Amino acid sequence: MRIGKQDGAFTAIATSDADSITIRGHDLCSELIGKIDFTDYFWLLTLGEKPTELQRDVTNACLVAIAEHGLVPSVQAARMTLAAGPDAWQGAMSAGLLGMGSVVAGSSEQAGRYIVEVLEASRKSGSDLDKAARDSLEELKSRKQKVPGLGHPQHSAGDPRANVLLEFADKRGVSGDNIACLRAIAKHAPEIMNRPLPINVSGAIPALMLDAGWPMEAMKGVPLLARTAGLVAHLFEESQRSIGFIMSHKADLAIGYDGKPAGGSKE
Repeated sequence: MRIGKQDGAFTAIATSDADSITIRGHDLCSELIGKIDFTDYFWLLTLGEKPTELQRDVTNACLVAIAEHGLVPSVQAARMTLAAGPDAWQGAMSAGLLGMGSVVAGSSEQAGRYIVEVLEASRKSGSDLDKAARDSLEELKSRKQKVPGLGHPQHSAGDPRANVLLEFADKRGVSGDNIACLRAIAKHAPEIMNRPLPINVSGAIPALMLDAGWPMEAMKGVPLLARTAGLVAHLFEESQRSIGFIMSHKADLAIGYDGKPAGGSKE
C-alpha cells in the first residue's frame, strides 16, 4: 500500500555509477575529498551549495559551543551503554543521540521555532519586536510554559557560551532580525516571568544560524552533529577507563525506595 505521492521520486543529494560518485553536482573523488573541509561539506550536503566564509565561521562557532558540556544525561546514557556492550559503539552513540530532546541540546530547535514565531507575529501585526515579545511571553506565562532559549540551571547569571556567540555575531556583522528578536525576548522575560532568564546557548545557536541563512527545518541537525563529536570523545575515554558502571552504581545509591515492603502489609 502506498501512502502519499510516490511517482517520479528523486533525490538531489547523491548518485553513483561504476566510475564515479556524485555529491550535489560535484565529483566526490576529484572535487571534494581533500579539497573541502567538513563544515563546508555539511552545508553542501544539506543545502546543495557551499557556505560563504562568514556562514562557515558561524557554523564552526556554534558547533564548538555545543559539542561538549560534561556528563549530561545523553552522555551518561552513551557511556553506560558502552560499558554494558563494549563492542557496540553504534548502540552507545545512538543512546546518546536519542537522549537529545527538548531539554538537552535538542532544545535549539524549540528555541529557533519560538524566535521565528515571535518574529512572524511582529511582522504580521505590524507591531515592534518589543510588543510581540511581551505578548508572546504573557501567553507563555498564562499557559505556565518555559521560555525556549532562556535560562540555565547552572549558568543562572548568564550562559558564557551564549554571550561569546552573540558577541561574535555582532563583531562579524551576522546579527540580524533573529538575534534582535531573541534579545527582545530576553529583555522582557525576567520581568514577566519574575525570575532571571539569561539567553542560553540553545537560544543563541538558532538565532545565529538563522541569521546566517541556515533553514529552520534543519536546525536540530546542528546540535546533533556537534554532540556526535563530543560523544566520540566520551566513548573513546569510556573504552580506555570506564566509568559507566560507577555512574550506574552511584545512581543506585542516590535513589531511595519508597514502594511497598516485601510481602506487603498484614491486616
